[in-house]
Amino acid sequence: MTANKPQPPIDEGQNTLEIQKIQATVDSAYYFRKKPVYSFFKRFFDLLVSGTFLLLFCWLYLILAILVKCTSKGPVIYKHKRIGRKGKIFNMYKFRTMKVDNRPIEEQLTKEQLEQFRREFKVDNDPRITSFGKFLRKTSLDELPQLFNVFLGSMSLVGPRPIIDEETDRYGLTRKVLLSVRPGITSYWACHGRSSVDYTERINMELYYIKHRSLFFDFKILCRTIVKVFQKEGAK
Repeated sequence: MTANKPQPPIDEGQNTLEIQKIQATVDSAYYFRKKPVYSFFKRFFDLLVSGTFLLLFCWLYLILAILVKCTSKGPVIYKHKRIGRKGKIFNMYKFRTMKVDNRPIEEQLTKEQLEQFRREFKVDNDPRITSFGKFLRKTSLDELPQLFNVFLGSMSLVGPRPIIDEETDRYGLTRKVLLSVRPGITSYWACHGRSSVDYTERINMELYYIKHRSLFFDFKILCRTIVKVFQKEGAK
């Protein structure tokens, strides 16, 4: 039995989150399997939802843009380069939630915060976040501009969260598995822990999604995400 042919999991014990990175390394072809029907309807749904939302809620974007501009100096939209499907670099859009500060990050964070940032690529109680930015993050409204990414095709509504190129080193031999699908506004990880899980667990959860992706799974993730947003859980 070769590693080049997709093989289903032998038993439920191999289907747990904890061993996803190992399994994806040994049998990556199973994660790469093509799903043409799923891909077609997923992209159709992405276009329908993002296009409809952008059209109906353009007033909300305008209000939030004005509030961002009036509460802190700097651009309204924050553009950050992320790595997408097949390793393509794209600009991910968000409402700006951080203060404009050109100082090196070492001068903006404490030693403990800098260590956490280098370890997890995030900081608890980040001092760089504006007062209105805290509200945007807590309500996840800062991510609304990502619907433009979805409409343009660089992202999907559901998929692994988009990360920077340096972060892909954490995936090791499973890097290509991660980059075989479009990143998403929400993900299995985002609605099952988000800021409360460590990076190793996050990797396993992202790979688990890629392995089990389906329209029904995506729908469950979207529904759970909506509930999480209203409960204001996990966002920091």
